[in-house]
Amino acid sequence: MGKKIAIITGKLLLIVLVTIVILAGTLYIMLRKCCNGPSVAARNLFVTTILETGQLKFLASWVCTDEEILEIVNSNSMQAMDVNVDTSLIMTETGKEDSLEADSRLENMEEEVFDENGIRIEEISGRSFYAKMMIVKDPSQVCVGSTYPWSEYGKELDKIVSAAGAVAGVNGGLYVSAENKGGRPLGVVVQNGDIIHNNLYGLTGIYMIGFNNDNILMIKDLSGMTERDFEDYVLEAGIRDAVAFQEESSDKNNHFVQLIINGEARKIDGQGSGANPRTVIGQRADGAVLLLVTDGRGASGHLGATASDLIEIMQQYGAVNAANLDGGSSSTMVYDGRYEMASTTFYYQNSSWKLPTAFVVMPGQ
Repeated sequence: MGKKIAIITGKLLLIVLVTIVILAGTLYIMLRKCCNGPSVAARNLFVTTILETGQLKFLASWVCTDEEILEIVNSNSMQAMDVNVDTSLIMTETGKEDSLEADSRLENMEEEVFDENGIRIEEISGRSFYAKMMIVKDPSQVCVGSTYPWSEYGKELDKIVSAAGAVAGVNGGLYVSAENKGGRPLGVVVQNGDIIHNNLYGLTGIYMIGFNNDNILMIKDLSGMTERDFEDYVLEAGIRDAVAFQEESSDKNNHFVQLIINGEARKIDGQGSGANPRTVIGQRADGAVLLLVTDGRGASGHLGATASDLIEIMQQYGAVNAANLDGGSSSTMVYDGRYEMASTTFYYQNSSWKLPTAFVVMPGQ
């Protein structure tokens, strides 16, 4: 009896092994055709997209040489923007009394239909993604929610939103995502004017993304700053709520921040990046906040959005300033207790990864 079981087990293992070999071979052939086929655009999109994943980067080297990969990355990259946000281009409630121009902006804003919380959500269908844009009329409602004091594990987005007493939110800044513990942010976090995380040591290309006391979205390069420098900046610039994301040269297709600054779109080569789930925050001239989340990584057959896609969408919605936040499996949006956009990771498809921070939207007045 034992010998018969061993034979059956051996046959099953052989079948499984053969199946794996066949699937791997088929995948290899398909990828080879992708990289060497007639469509250069398809090849470039595949390589830049796969390089942005955490676990599948190796597939690019299966089918392309290092020289080919470097050429593809360089032809789909983003040019640096050495400019700071001009706060005079955004008119929030703080300065409206003294501006005639603000009157017309306010009239245009009042023509829009918002719900009782001053929120409107619109669906967007792109060529390789599906997305939702949350427009928040009053920027003072948008702030940082967090799991502070930090622990080993973070919380799902809906729990962060609920704990903050908020009605909506999207995932926030850079964090330690290993093993999906998500308990600790990276870079900086400011909440209600207090710095609750400040560790720039060993990190390159860190940007602060958040709001000052005038409810203006600030996108600030922290390169060269020490922790003390950042403390001084927060005090001088009146930063009330902020997180961090990274412009990292070793992974530049995935980690990029600036999209639009002072009404000027970032110059890109090709698509600027691969296609993946994304989360973006922006602000219009009238102060309204734009929160965009896209799907990708196979969700509903979609690859995701490229940097070019993000810039185009944010321009269409009137963003004066816009920044990319943490994306990929972290990209999620919650409103009124339900996920408008859930994680594209299969085992979190009705929820989100565990996070330490989020941009949350407080109830309307």
